[in-house]
Amino acid sequence: MKVVLYGATGNSGQRILQELTSRGHQVTAVARDTSKLPSTVAAVKDDLSSVDTIASIITGADVVVSAYAPPQDNTDAILGVTEREIAAVKKAGKARLIVVGGAGLLEVAPGVTLIASGYLPEAYLPIATSHEKALGILKASDINWTYFSPAGYFEPGERTGKFRLGTTNLIANEKGESRISFEDYAIALVDEIETPKHERGQLSIGY
Repeated sequence: MKVVLYGATGNSGQRILQELTSRGHQVTAVARDTSKLPSTVAAVKDDLSSVDTIASIITGADVVVSAYAPPQDNTDAILGVTEREIAAVKKAGKARLIVVGGAGLLEVAPGVTLIASGYLPEAYLPIATSHEKALGILKASDINWTYFSPAGYFEPGERTGKFRLGTTNLIANEKGESRISFEDYAIALVDEIETPKHERGQLSIGY
């Protein structure tokens, strides 16, 4: 499949790029600094600031993956980015948009999100709240989107292929720990690209 990957040099983006290329997908890797991308992939420089530019890059793609991470001092930047991605997808035609999301908006009990539970450390509240608002923007759109939330701890690790999936729920183990490696998250994301099961919906993951 033809896949455009934004944020291809980030923590999750690097692993998603590796997973996509290892499975033979035709990938266009997009980043602000393309010098950090491997020479073996088609690389494009963009900062997600222009709908027209995004649309020109994603035209002809089957799937657009957004692994964009906003600045820590302006987490709401993800809202404008999400709006521009949606507009670009509509302008370009047919692509499905898969967003690398956040865990804070997942439910830890029926109807209670991690944000609302009071257990999320205060330092993570701005980015978690921004992601929650970005999901609302996706839900209000008429494009084909998937919002893929990682576990509470999203970190470098091993590619095990062993994980559990959910939808709007935070996945934790018997000790209450919610974790997933970037590598296993990438597996699940590319699985979802190849076999869509959560179109216009949410997806969550954990061990």
